[in-house]
Amino acid sequence: MGRTLESKQQIVEELKGLLGEAEMALVLDFKGLSIKELSDLRTRLQPSNGVCKVTKNTLMRRAIDGNSAWSELESLLTGTNAFILVQGDVGGAVKALQSFQKDAKKSETKGGLFEGKLLSLDDIKAIGDLPSKEVLMAQIAGAINGVATKLAVGINEVPSGLARALKQHAESGES
Repeated sequence: MGRTLESKQQIVEELKGLLGEAEMALVLDFKGLSIKELSDLRTRLQPSNGVCKVTKNTLMRRAIDGNSAWSELESLLTGTNAFILVQGDVGGAVKALQSFQKDAKKSETKGGLFEGKLLSLDDIKAIGDLPSKEVLMAQIAGAINGVATKLAVGINEVPSGLARALKQHAESGES
């Protein structure tokens, strides 16, 4: 039995809400994936605030209709699609998707949209290769700590150097 107009409208409204909160959308060809595999993907996406929605392309078209931020997604709406909508850790979601695809060996990413810009497969791979937010913060903290240490050693060296020079001068004056 098909969906009623009311249920389709509810799905479109839910999609609009998810798109309103999302920073990135990825379009995945889910042909051949089982329900268990889709559940696995959804579980992997949860830590990075990613949501996987399987819906008809016509319903997604209605959800993005009139929304200029997501209008570029239209070109990817062909075939059997699952939509991964990410709010938060974009890199983590892409890594989770790549890990899933490596394990499942069944699905392909068609493309994505980030900040209104259409992403190629290379762009998506590059986002997945970026270090996580925590790693970047640790690298920055390490760099700042290194500069502070060098500065402290340099400042400490001025009086030490002056003391050595005075001592050397005093010793040369005694002889």
